[in-house]
Amino acid sequence: MGTLIDILKATWYLWALIFAVSIFKLFRPRIKGFFGEKSVAFFLSRLDPAKYKVINNIMLQAGSRTTQIDHVVVSNYGIFVIETKNYQGWILGNEFDDYWTQVIFKRKEKLHNPIKQNYGHIQALKDALSEYENANYVSIVAFTTKAELKVKADTDVVYTVNLPKTIGKYSNETVSDFVKEQIYEKLLSLNIDNKENRKAHVQAIHNNLEDKHKKVDANTCPKCGGKLVLRNGKYGQFKGCGNYPKCRFIAK
Repeated sequence: MGTLIDILKATWYLWALIFAVSIFKLFRPRIKGFFGEKSVAFFLSRLDPAKYKVINNIMLQAGSRTTQIDHVVVSNYGIFVIETKNYQGWILGNEFDDYWTQVIFKRKEKLHNPIKQNYGHIQALKDALSEYENANYVSIVAFTTKAELKVKADTDVVYTVNLPKTIGKYSNETVSDFVKEQIYEKLLSLNIDNKENRKAHVQAIHNNLEDKHKKVDANTCPKCGGKLVLRNGKYGQFKGCGNYPKCRFIAK
């Protein structure tokens, strides 16, 4: 018994390391997202505060659902809506694809088209700011420099380090200082970001994913309700919507 205790005492640091690695793996997606958003917040802090009002990590009520937006910049030149992605490897995709592809060596993974994700964020902002009909919205998707972008799109898809430069190329003033302050203050007042709301938001995402998986398992398209059929593609078999090309939903 004494020998076992001595061994445990002598190797406590090893067990602590194993525990720390396990915790890191468990929370790795959150950690990556956290540092990705923090790096963007840093670059946005370099903008002229007299012209740009930055709101990081804002959550809005959109009907019965909530929408979380990584970064919103209210300026005299428009409202910049920024979706942050912290991926590595090649990122391939086009403006209107439902999914993009991440390639790391020979491994390929699909990710939701962030341009379309950001379109949903912009719609939520338009609903919240409906009285400002003349406000223009600029969608920007920002990847950290760990990724190598191979994307074809008219929407700005840039590296986080280039965010100030990308925002700076919009120089046509469309909003007065007074209206800019009004929009900024209203968004701050509508921000429902707190622990309870964020927990409910995450749970809603999990519920939507679970419902989507159930429909796919039942060979029902979660996007349009059509029938899923098995097809052969470049990277193997996949389920695709029978209403193609009207609906382009696919699942592995």
